[in-house]
Amino acid sequence: MSRKPSAVLWDMDGTLVDTEPYWMAAETSLVESFGGTWTHEDALKLVGSGLLDSAGILQNAGVEMEAEAIVSHLTDVVQESLRTNGVPFRPGARELLRDLRESGIPTALVTMSLRRMALNVVELIDFEAFDLVVAGDDVDNPKPHPEPYLQAAALLDVDIAEVLVIEDSPTGVRAGLASGAVTLAVPHIVPLDHLGAHGLWPTLAGRGAADITELFNSEAAETGTNR
Repeated sequence: MSRKPSAVLWDMDGTLVDTEPYWMAAETSLVESFGGTWTHEDALKLVGSGLLDSAGILQNAGVEMEAEAIVSHLTDVVQESLRTNGVPFRPGARELLRDLRESGIPTALVTMSLRRMALNVVELIDFEAFDLVVAGDDVDNPKPHPEPYLQAAALLDVDIAEVLVIEDSPTGVRAGLASGAVTLAVPHIVPLDHLGAHGLWPTLAGRGAADITELFNSEAAETGTNR
């Protein structure tokens, strides 16, 4: 019998909203202000990483600031970009999110961005999009550790094995898989092939709650589990 997932957990940057170019521009400007060089390839290595981990890499690139100060600075710059340029939702993301809500499937935002940044994005969505937010400053271990997704499932009071995760980065996909959730990879800036995701969709455009439920149940049938 077809069953809906108990919840769908969304990554934010690159999955729900296309903020990665904002982060990359902020990183480049910061490194260059200290006389360093920051390439597109350097920026790609930080996609999906915890902010303190990223701060350490930026320090190695010549940024002479405390890690927490780097995180705060980058967050401020990206938030200003959002205020100036608006929130660029990924194709199909807002529509799928709305359909999940209308289908009665709980949702949570699980991001390694700071909580103030995540709440800023959530406030700009024109409907009640998420039951809760788990942000980078809410956990001890960032993605690819499973803690962020396990914490979200616990707060929603659902079994992680009954949950579906949507991710756009290798770090995030690894976190979803490590947590035990059905993990859907939707590539954006970096490829996600050969990571073992349960689903690999080129885009969320045209997808609805029925597609999410179908993927969830197909994985259950393939593994022989009673999801």
